[in-house]
Amino acid sequence: MQKSHGLAAPGFEAVTDLFEAFLAADPQYSAQVAAYRHGVKVLDLHGGPHIAAASITGAYSVSKGAAGLVMSLLVQEGLLDLDRPVASYWPEFGAHGKDRLLVREALSHQAGLMGVEGGFALDEFTTPEAAARLAAARPLWRPGSCFGYHALTIGIVMEELCRRVTGTSLQSLFDLRIRAVYGVDFFLGLPAELEFRYRDVLYDVDPGQPWLDPLSLGGLNGNAAVGSIMELPNRRAVRAAGMSAAGGVGTAEGLARLYAAATTGVDGLDAFLTPETIDQMSQEQVWGLDRSSGLDNAFAVVFMKPHPSRNFGSHRAFGHEGANAALGFADPAYALSFGYIPQRAEDGRTPGRAHRLAAEVRRAGAGLS
Repeated sequence: MQKSHGLAAPGFEAVTDLFEAFLAADPQYSAQVAAYRHGVKVLDLHGGPHIAAASITGAYSVSKGAAGLVMSLLVQEGLLDLDRPVASYWPEFGAHGKDRLLVREALSHQAGLMGVEGGFALDEFTTPEAAARLAAARPLWRPGSCFGYHALTIGIVMEELCRRVTGTSLQSLFDLRIRAVYGVDFFLGLPAELEFRYRDVLYDVDPGQPWLDPLSLGGLNGNAAVGSIMELPNRRAVRAAGMSAAGGVGTAEGLARLYAAATTGVDGLDAFLTPETIDQMSQEQVWGLDRSSGLDNAFAVVFMKPHPSRNFGSHRAFGHEGANAALGFADPAYALSFGYIPQRAEDGRTPGRAHRLAAEVRRAGAGLS
């Protein structure tokens, strides 16, 4: 029977038991899970044949949460106003009736810009050229009238807004202001010298999957004209560029530490976000049926919010999950932060392993209060 390895502080034994039950049920299951409480590491486990403590792997849209923390800094420092139109920072964006779309609306998936016909080349996402194509695009619905998950293009919006108000890239700010300062083992742009730590995400290909029309909402959203989203972090060019929508890589411990650094501080360093900024960025903006998937979803500014199908935290929690069911979030109600990364892609909706582990972490944290 497989056993987990690593740290579980007193009071968190039930998390270890649940993780080891997952390992026992599936000999190929391999994952990392970690948590901080009040800025102190209380959990850092790994197990399974395909992953080690130091293994870095893809986290897909968990990357949006890391990018959202950079956007939070820009809001906190007065460089970005959520209630100003995107076009006031990026005039070209105002084409085709997008001139009145607010920053908070664009960053909560209300822009109607889920993709472009023909798709984006994989080496194009982080470039000003991608931003120019998106700015010139006609929205798929009246901006601000509904929401639909912008799986890849919200990263283009974040990156261009960051360039417009700071003159530098979102990835550079993440590296300099957050990752390097707080020792976070999560990357928006994996350096070549750390490539030896990377392990490919494993995922199953369904030979019976129906054709996805690249001009459908799902096809535009998934950039289907170019390839599968699941390939993204396994391509060196993507993880080197660190596309903020889906190109981030790291460890579960890195994710938990990232959200702790933002909300509680770690190792004697103060949190880089104030409670006021956290409240502003984590306030729910939209909830209901997602125009992209037809399923229920809920978003704050960039960040996912818990809801019945993705019940990962308290009502105050905010974070993001990834296409492989990776999950990173902070839960200010419990002074907790959490990271989970599986090596093989999973179904992330309830009752996903990440959600069950997160519930046990919250239960443990509540019992220690």
